[in-house]
Order: sequence, then C-alpha cells, then structure tokens
Amino acid sequence: MSWYDEVEYIREQARLNNEFFANSLPMIASENVLSPLCREMLLTDFHGRYAEGTPGQRYYEGCKFFDNVELKAMELAKKLFNCSYADVRPTAGTTANIGVLKALIKPGETAVVLDLANGAHISFGKWGGAGVRGINLVSYPFNDEEMNIDVDGAVKLIKKVKPKLALNGRSVFLFPSPIKELSEAAHDVGAYLVYDAAHVLGLIGGGQFQDPLHEGADVMTGSTHKTLPGPQGGVVLSNHKGDSDEDKSFLRKLGFGVFPGVTSSYHLHHVAAKAIAFAEHLEFGEAYARQTIKNAQALAQSLYERGFKVFGEKLGFTKSHQILLAIGPGKGKEASKKLEEAGIVTNMNTIPGDTDPLNPSGLRLGTPELTRIGMKEKEMDEIAEFYERVLLKKEKPEKIKEDVKEFRKDFQELHYCFKEGYRGYDYFELV
Repeated sequence: MSWYDEVEYIREQARLNNEFFANSLPMIASENVLSPLCREMLLTDFHGRYAEGTPGQRYYEGCKFFDNVELKAMELAKKLFNCSYADVRPTAGTTANIGVLKALIKPGETAVVLDLANGAHISFGKWGGAGVRGINLVSYPFNDEEMNIDVDGAVKLIKKVKPKLALNGRSVFLFPSPIKELSEAAHDVGAYLVYDAAHVLGLIGGGQFQDPLHEGADVMTGSTHKTLPGPQGGVVLSNHKGDSDEDKSFLRKLGFGVFPGVTSSYHLHHVAAKAIAFAEHLEFGEAYARQTIKNAQALAQSLYERGFKVFGEKLGFTKSHQILLAIGPGKGKEASKKLEEAGIVTNMNTIPGDTDPLNPSGLRLGTPELTRIGMKEKEMDEIAEFYERVLLKKEKPEKIKEDVKEFRKDFQELHYCFKEGYRGYDYFELV
C-alpha cells in the first residue's frame, strides 16, 4: 500500500467507528462523549506543546497562554468540587492514582483496599499501580447483598493492620462508600484516606452522589471522561489548605507525585478541554447527574422485572450511573459479544465470587452516554426489552441491530453542554 492508501485506511476505520457508535446504544459505564467546545480545544496548537512544571515556573518558554488556561482549569475544578487544592495535570485517572501512591506511601508499606472481584479498580490492585509501587495490600471485607464495603469489618481491619493508606478505588460503584466511618478509623491510626472518584466524579460534581472531601477523604482522584463528560484525563483534589507545616508538606508531596513523579509534559490540549468540561458541568452538571442516575435506576428496575439478576436489589439496585448483572458462571464475555452483535455496547465484569477476570460472570452497564444524547426513563424500558430479546429470548442479533438503529435515530444530538450553534450529531463525523 502507498502512504496515501495507508492514511485512507486509517481514516476509513475512524469513519466506520463513528458510524457504528452513532447507530448503537453505547453503554460502557466508563465512557462519554465530548461537547463541541471541548473537541475544539483538542484541535488547538496546545496539542503539540510542552509545559513541564507549574504556571510561572516552567522548564520551557512559550507557556504564558497555557499558564492562564491551567490556572483557570484549577480555579474551575476547585469551584466545582468545593475544595482548596486541584491538580489538573494527570493524563488519566490511573495516572492520578499512581501519583498519589508515589506521594503518600512507600514500597513495602500497607494499604487497605477493595478486592477486584468486589468491584475494585485495577490501579489499586496487585496487577496495577499499587503493585508497581510495591505496596502490601490487605482487602476490606465486603457485603455482597449491599454491594459495598462492610463498614464494621473494615473499621476493625484498619485498627488491626494500621495501614499507611485507606484506599477507596472502585470500578463497580453502585452505592456511596462509607467514607465518614473509614476516614475516622484511618485518621485514628495516622493513615490518609484516598477516594478514587474515577467513575462518579461527575455525579459528585453535580451534587447527586456523595461528597468525599467533606466526609473525611484527604485526597480525591478522578477521571475527567466518565460521568464528567470531558476529555480523557485525570485530576487530584484535596481540601487540605496548607495552613500548617504538616499540611504544606502533604500538598508538596501530592504535587511532586504528579510531576515529576508520573508526568513529564501532560497533554496541554486535554487540560484546556478539562477546563471547558468543568465550566460546562458547573452549568449543567446537576441536571445531567440527576438524570443519569434516574436512567440507571429505571433501567435496573426494568431489567429486574424482565427476569434478570440485578445486584443491589434491596437498596434500589443503584444510586449511581451503573448497573451490575449476573449472567451465569463465566458467561459475561459471551453475553457482551452477543449484545455487541445487536448494536448494544457494554462490557463483561467480575461479580462477587468470581476468580477469573478474563471469564467473569457478569455485565456492567452504564447510562452516562445515553443520558448525554437525551434519553430518559421511558427509553430505559425499551432498552431493557432489547436486552431481554438478546439474552433471554435469544433472538437473532442481526434483526435486533436493525431495531436498535431505528430506535437510535431520534437521539442524535448532544445535551447538557454549550452548543454554540452546534447542530446534530456531527461530532461523530471525521474532522
């Protein structure tokens, strides 16, 4: 192939990807779509520039305009999350987590964590960032019925092992964590509590989930591209103000953990898009977060009524954007493939009791992107019917895919963002 053919092949794959998602039901709980103004930032000259350091203290010249952007991003993040410290440099939620681990715990020291089978995120597991840091990990006890950390057992565990960090990192995040109780126990033994809000950052920013930094968490990390519909990236937030020498040292460690700890230059175009996303969420976040949760609850109820095993039944299934289904021993991957064939995009997931993450028994569903394109409770019942047809009635996926495409025709416009003359769903078109 000539260079032109190679380039055209890549462009064609991007076009096909855009077309696929425009005609499907995107339900990956960790995904969302950018507003037109966020996308604009990704196409600016920022994308090719370096800005190691902090505003006003750079290792490179030519950063005066970006300094203004980073300062504005920090200001907006602090306003959105009602906190006193914000670092917008991490290039991903996992990068933010590893930066905090580098800052606050040494290799060989102990941290208490959630087990992967109970919904933990891999960055706080032995295969992820915590393992890379060489941390001794001890798992919290878990309440399968409530799909949450066993509060009494966790408090006892913290008092017993006296960890350096109490970590709250979750990939399946149906209900708020017991942060007040865990943080009190952690602080009693001289530990910090770190809350990974990757999945629920936008729900927290919209005031619809919990408020970790005001419930006792010392640090909150997050991803800026899940329930907070911004660019892929991360953030580190805290309410420590630097009022004492100990507090100043704590914040210096956090900053040093991010740079030079885990970043060099840090994707300046993404920082600019984060700033836009924070501004949009200050305006639209409350309504967006509320509808996202309503949709998840409505979908969970509809799935349950159609015969699916939905976790968290006694507590209303979910208080977030997520739903967890039990499909059958080792059947999660097969189910997710069948759904994709029918135009429904989700992911296999471990459920309590699973031991093999590559052959799990569940599915994790999310409503952030469905909400973003204007769907509400009524549409969730129709979507539950698609799941029933694919997984319970076992109809041919090809027929269901056509029905999904027809259903999707009425939902081709972004909501909960600044549109600035934007029309239709053309952000799916290749620029």
